Amino acid sequence: MTSQDIISKLPYSKPFLFVDKIISISENGVEGTYYFDKDLDFYKGHFISNPVTPGVILTEVMAQIGLVCLGIYILNKEFNITTSIALTSIEIDFLKAVYPNENVTVISEKIYFRFGKLKCKVSMKNQLGIEVCSGTIAGMIV
Repeated sequence: MTSQDIISKLPYSKPFLFVDKIISISENGVEGTYYFDKDLDFYKGHFISNPVTPGVILTEVMAQIGLVCLGIYILNKEFNITTSIALTSIEIDFLKAVYPNENVTVISEKIYFRFGKLKCKVSMKNQLGIEVCSGTIAGMIV
């Protein structure tokens, strides 16, 4: 399964698709990128004079790249239009702000995948390679 195959199976579309590229992927983890364009709608009202990316959006980027893309890869042909992925738990520490026009990289390592539940250790780094947030994300695949 190619990176483009995985991205095409994501159950999201613009403006809620937060995966630009998958750099690498295996049974044990995934690395991918996303660019925060300054024209995204949430920047219009989130800290008006100094826009910053909301933590919930950073979490969503980590979930889409680090959990959903990995889940699609692991399930491969078992993943189809009727497959659903639901977030079950998150524990994220936010360390630095992410601003408009920044590119981020998400690195995810599988902790376990059993009984339909995927849990991953995730980390997001900015374009300087500085960690901006990290933690764990888990979801159920049904």
